[in-house]
Amino acid sequence: MAKKVVPGLYETLITLGLDQALESEPDHRVDRSLLTEDAHVLLTRHLGSELHRALKSLAGKPSEQAALINRLLETLDAALPGSADDPVKSPPEALHAVGTPHPQFADQSVTPPRPSIPLSASDLLVNARHEPRVGHVLKQEIPSADRIDLLCAFIRWHGLRILHDELQEHVRRGKKLRVLTTTYMGATERKALDALYEMHPENVEIRVCYEEKTTRLHAKAWLLHRNSGFSTAFVGSSNLSHSALMDGMEWNVRLSHAETPAILEKFRATFEDYWEDPLFEPYDPARDSEKLDRAVAATKGTDASNIAYVDLKPYPHQSEILEKLATERARHQRFRNLVVAATGTGKTMVAAFDFARHRRENPDATLLFVAHRKEILQQSLVAFRTVLRDGAFGELWVDAYKPTRFEHVFASIQTLSNQLESLNPDAFDFVIVDEFHHAAARTYDELLAHLDPKILVGLTATPERADGQSVLHWFDGRMAAEIRLWEALDRQLLVPFQYFGLHDNTDLGQVAWAGGAFGKYNQGALENLYTNDHARVDLVLRELQDKLVSVGDMKALGFCVGIDHAEFMAREFNKRGIPSIALTSQSSKEERDSARQRLITGDLCCIFTVDLFNEGVDIPEVDTVLFLRPTESVTVFLQQLGRGLRHAPNKSCLTVMDFIGNANKNFRFDHRYRALTGTTRRELEEALNDGFPYLPAGCSIELDAVAKDIVLKNVKEAVGSTRSSVVGELRSAAKGKDIGLAEFIHRSGLDIEELYQTKNWYFTKFRREAGLPTREPGPEEDEFGGRLNRILHIDAADRLAFYRSLFQKDAAPQEKDLSETQRDYLHMLHFALWGDTHGSKKYRDRWPQTQDILDHIWAHPAIKHELFELLTYLDDHATHVTKPLAELDNKVTPELHTVPLSLHARYTLAEIRTAFGLLTPEMSNPIREGVRYLDAFKSDLFFVTLEKTEAHYSPQTMYQDYAISPTRFHWESQWNTSESSPTGQRYVQHESMGTNVLLFVRQKKKVGGQSQPYVFLGPAVYESHEGERPMAVEWRLKEAMPSDWFLGSKVVAG
Repeated sequence: MAKKVVPGLYETLITLGLDQALESEPDHRVDRSLLTEDAHVLLTRHLGSELHRALKSLAGKPSEQAALINRLLETLDAALPGSADDPVKSPPEALHAVGTPHPQFADQSVTPPRPSIPLSASDLLVNARHEPRVGHVLKQEIPSADRIDLLCAFIRWHGLRILHDELQEHVRRGKKLRVLTTTYMGATERKALDALYEMHPENVEIRVCYEEKTTRLHAKAWLLHRNSGFSTAFVGSSNLSHSALMDGMEWNVRLSHAETPAILEKFRATFEDYWEDPLFEPYDPARDSEKLDRAVAATKGTDASNIAYVDLKPYPHQSEILEKLATERARHQRFRNLVVAATGTGKTMVAAFDFARHRRENPDATLLFVAHRKEILQQSLVAFRTVLRDGAFGELWVDAYKPTRFEHVFASIQTLSNQLESLNPDAFDFVIVDEFHHAAARTYDELLAHLDPKILVGLTATPERADGQSVLHWFDGRMAAEIRLWEALDRQLLVPFQYFGLHDNTDLGQVAWAGGAFGKYNQGALENLYTNDHARVDLVLRELQDKLVSVGDMKALGFCVGIDHAEFMAREFNKRGIPSIALTSQSSKEERDSARQRLITGDLCCIFTVDLFNEGVDIPEVDTVLFLRPTESVTVFLQQLGRGLRHAPNKSCLTVMDFIGNANKNFRFDHRYRALTGTTRRELEEALNDGFPYLPAGCSIELDAVAKDIVLKNVKEAVGSTRSSVVGELRSAAKGKDIGLAEFIHRSGLDIEELYQTKNWYFTKFRREAGLPTREPGPEEDEFGGRLNRILHIDAADRLAFYRSLFQKDAAPQEKDLSETQRDYLHMLHFALWGDTHGSKKYRDRWPQTQDILDHIWAHPAIKHELFELLTYLDDHATHVTKPLAELDNKVTPELHTVPLSLHARYTLAEIRTAFGLLTPEMSNPIREGVRYLDAFKSDLFFVTLEKTEAHYSPQTMYQDYAISPTRFHWESQWNTSESSPTGQRYVQHESMGTNVLLFVRQKKKVGGQSQPYVFLGPAVYESHEGERPMAVEWRLKEAMPSDWFLGSKVVAG
């Protein structure tokens, strides 16, 4: 029968009846093919609904209901062998408990009481008049739990005492209780935490977040694990307080693993992620009670000492920077390292951890820390002493302070400048210079030219100085590491922003533009356009009134084209009763200091400026930023945005208003939005269309309809989006001279992925079309060159070193002159480029021997040279230290020492098969499953894709495989693996059986239609597992995964 269909959104399976009903509206229906990984969810829901109706029709006939189920199981047995092996008993009965032996009476058993809400059902608890209170339901649930996880913003004694006896009995019976809480609002009471701990110090673990600037945890939730598989959870508004549990107007959802397994898996995964976060510190009353008291008092504003607690372990984003610094030195031999990060993100702590690491390897290392203010030096000295656990470490050299030992000196730039001639250039092994841009350029230039340390580290919020000059030349023209904006926002190191892109009715297409694709507008013409545009001022004011609670209370910075524009804006705002001022390079220091103070106190609402606040001038209270001009430089854009991202009291977010006109075709909107979001250009187009759904918590990007059209069109037409635009930029950058691959990428600002974004995009082709001198083409240049985008992932150091040496040779080497490992490397490159040629009619017999591969490459001189340039670039920009399997010694069995793979390097499946001898010029042995056991290598190979569907978000599959910590990984086996099976036993007993477990992980299956490589996370050890068919296994990595990969593969951002 045809079904009635009304307009609206659906997510239902199309049956024949529904399809018939939709025939009358063929132009209005929107159908989608089912995503492979999620198809079972919709199909199961449909079948479940029909089965529910059928069983309900047989109510009161249990034997017939059982017979129907068993007939279905027989049908399923064809697709899932074994389904009919365990039919339902007739008439059907339900198992409610399996007791444990009574400790005193052997013929009796003990079973915990059953909760009033069925274990397989979910419910909403609102502390209503005729339903049990959430506190009462928890009292019922605790006795049957095998372990309990509690996530709670604050814990109070009056709430705990309601559940005290049940929790105490739980841990007395040897069961675990883990608690995560905070000092949020000063509401947590020490008596409550101490009472929890003292219930059973071995079975109770408590971790506390002492963060004062940001509230990292608002959640309130319980997870009651049951080994029977019938776990339950409570998620809602109730903290552990009396009113929340008993009589408050609280809403809490009780969830059942039997009914909503994906949600409970997400809960478990997220809790583990929080538990491993160094922000949550273990609590022991004997050690930490005074610390807790001070943190609670400071949060309440009653602690005058305002003690800052310093975590002695780096946060994940700091660990990532430390790893990049290690890579710069160990792999690239670069010892002048610039770290760029916004103020407030912990640059000084990174420097302290960096020196601590260096000092462990070089106990006698000397240190010079340079800053421009005594207060910074004093704070930095405290940070170093804390990290190094040495209260006597370091000496100040500023004002009246003078060192006596001169081993570890914290000196002002002014003091050093006055003493420069008497300072031995190599007196200090490790020199750290903080905030270059705060001081006059000359003093720093002279100091850096004089000193000759083994390691130089620069710390700055921006690579641009106040005088507009870059400091990069002191650091080999490159930044060693930076905390990217979205990472800092994820960690709540900065306040979230709400960005509004607003069309301002201006046409910039007629404004003169100089410099090609990476030039800028003529500043004079731009300023003439904006100055005296009263309609635009009216628009700005309307938008401010629409977006802000009160324009009169805002503390805003407005960035203008030039002095005339800034003064015009200030004048117009003042006319409209909004106290404002223009600050420019002509303003005196007194005027600038006064304006800053007046903005803080509220006497001013807005400071209009040109570039005074681009660099590190901090007014944390700024809560509104106005972009009143198009900013061509993404660096300057981020600097200006950063002026408003500092935390300040009573500041919940930064309002950003970007006034957008019809832009010149060369203007690059994609750069700023990619910097804001961390997306690729392809992902950016999708995000623009979808409204930027995946931003850090609290952030939003909204563009009005006209602005969105302008930006989308610009992004689609940007340099790098068409081949002709790349050729034109190459011709412009060369300026009649030759230019290499690395230099072009540097000058153009293109990413290597953009240059090789699709088949038939390669540098040799661009050179020919741009008219640059190019080597001979070879017989299949276009086919060969079009495959170079398949090797952009290569980053293993030993492998790249071999390729660079190989492709420098004029004549093709002979196969006999290559070692076995070098032949493997060559085969890996070949199959990365050409795929498994054994399955190709066109290429099956093209390269039967290794020598054929060599000869084919050398038959294409231009491509061979491009291979050398490209692989050199990849080597120079590699971000991880890789370690060959042979160097892991006893962490793997000897069978793996000859496998040419390196830890933390990236590989395609074809390359991995080649490394294990499954793919050679002579034969092919495919891997089609996510796991493969290789007896010759005594190894299980696990291939893990974290995002299993093409959709960005799939709640059904996102929490199967994920990183818990840098050394712990949760993995789900194939559906048919049981603990007792030979495969399951090999996983559990692999150490005693002498086999290896090797983990290969990637984020997505494909990006832009191209298969993505795996990161080799190396050998792992079995820790534990839950369930079977599938088994949920927790593995411990023998080598910690890189921090950037941990941040990308864990459940929770930040």
